[in-house]
Amino acid sequence: MTDILARLEGVSRTYQKGKERVEVLHNLDLQIPQGDFIAIMGPSGSGKTTLLNLIGGLDRPTAGTINVGGAELTSMSNSKVSHWRSTHIGFIFQFYNLLPVLTAQKNVELPLLLTSFNAKERAERAAIALDIVGLADRARHYPRELSGGEEQRVAIARAIVSDPSLLLCDEPTGDLDRETADEILRLMQILNREHGKTIIMVTHDAQAAEFANRTLHCDKGTLEAREAA
Repeated sequence: MTDILARLEGVSRTYQKGKERVEVLHNLDLQIPQGDFIAIMGPSGSGKTTLLNLIGGLDRPTAGTINVGGAELTSMSNSKVSHWRSTHIGFIFQFYNLLPVLTAQKNVELPLLLTSFNAKERAERAAIALDIVGLADRARHYPRELSGGEEQRVAIARAIVSDPSLLLCDEPTGDLDRETADEILRLMQILNREHGKTIIMVTHDAQAAEFANRTLHCDKGTLEAREAA
């Protein structure tokens, strides 16, 4: 039986907007098996990014519980969640958020500054991550010297450098042309199938969702399953 990596039970998230309370997620239950690759689709404002932020410990639910890899996030202090996140979660965003003054190698090393690895170990791990994404020969290049697809590959290398159990991807191909987007999505499939990474990807792109194992549709704070084409 496949292990469940993440479990959300009765999760709601409400925000205060002036005098109005806006419920973004409503009593949501979700189980994510180890090794799954899920695409989450839905209209803007439907709660997709809020859901990612909750699973990654960047936000807390108004109600319900969230357990990821045996860690009960809703009962942990902010500092403990921060430490847990640095070793268990990798984030990939639409915009690469690379520091322009650092080489690809140094950008990938950044998350490891929060760990106990020394400089040599950080460099070795970053080199491995860059090799996995096919950019070993671009390690000394700065972001301005890379294409958009290469920048996103560096961002993916940065996300996997600490060997996290879960990758959370928010529109990872939204700023790329179709051909480059598909290259990035094939890389994500490799990370899922060959390196065992569990992936949750928010996307507006139906073609991107086809690369996932299954698709969930988020609307009005709830989720429903949609089979990938």
